[in-house]
Amino acid sequence: MSKILIAGAGGAPSEGVINSLLRGKRIETVLGMGADPSDLALSRASKKFYVPYANTPEYKPAILSLLKAERPDLIHFQNDLEIYQASQFRDEITATGTRVFMPDHDVIDTCVHKHKSYLAFEAAGVPVPRNILINNEDDLRHAYEELSDTNGRIWLRASSIGGGGTGAIPTSDFALAKSWINHYQGWGEFVAAEMLTSKTITWLSIWYEGELVVAQSRERRGWTHGNRSISGVTGVTKVGVTCENPQATEIAISAIKAVSAKPHGVFGVDMAYDGNGVPNPTEINISRFFTTVLFFTEAGLNMPEIFKDIALYGEFPQLEKKINPLPSGLVWLRGMDVAPRLMTADSIDSEIVFP
Repeated sequence: MSKILIAGAGGAPSEGVINSLLRGKRIETVLGMGADPSDLALSRASKKFYVPYANTPEYKPAILSLLKAERPDLIHFQNDLEIYQASQFRDEITATGTRVFMPDHDVIDTCVHKHKSYLAFEAAGVPVPRNILINNEDDLRHAYEELSDTNGRIWLRASSIGGGGTGAIPTSDFALAKSWINHYQGWGEFVAAEMLTSKTITWLSIWYEGELVVAQSRERRGWTHGNRSISGVTGVTKVGVTCENPQATEIAISAIKAVSAKPHGVFGVDMAYDGNGVPNPTEINISRFFTTVLFFTEAGLNMPEIFKDIALYGEFPQLEKKINPLPSGLVWLRGMDVAPRLMTADSIDSEIVFP
């Protein structure tokens, strides 16, 4: 029986993958590891292992020791920092007999550093909002002069490794922007960008040695606890809806090929629409599935299972459509401490009494 080790077990991004694997056709053992015991305790993995945080010197020896002891057939990571760190010693991982299914490290490096991916997108002619790296106050002033919208706002965010809209803030206030960067000790790490609209779409895909295996797009109709974030962005989708947008597909593929000549593994392109209705890539979530991947699994497209079957057995899915095989208009509703639901807009309305 194959064993699969999922990092970050117990956290929402990894549990979506674990729950998807547990719904797969094969009987396999799903193990979990993580640095937070309170998260691990919530995981559905059959065995749970504590490891140090990925940015500590203890992480690498702990992982290699665990792999030698448990001998999993495949390991998969669901956090940018951990993906980046583990990628650097992937040869030592595979030397233990455990497989990985990851893009090349230079691709990972480009994607986890948002300004690097922006430069790659721009060089390839992919539509993107203008970005300026903020090294000092003069750069910040220049950003306001060059990038402000009609309300005088720019979008600030951390360019370094991190998800969930790390450090993101839209503001027209120079003093606030300066204090914000100071708070994060972010000079040289923050990027200013032109404002896009709040309408977003994500294009999640699996590739194998340069060939697209499957891709599915989903619009986001809101963030969980978005009203508690200064940017309105939390990285936790509240309402997701399957959709099909040929322009978004074309732009997503162009963005992926801008960072990798031979895509391999998981590429999730986050896009926000500009004022002309054109999807602009803001980042590629590299080598990981998004938090709501269970949405697609429940709807009939188990992407973690597809990923695992390719990595372990060399088996590829038989799909009538490689791109957007799910019907449009399926809705995934999520909230804290309540089970998510797969619905349609009509079925939502049918359960509610309106005045």
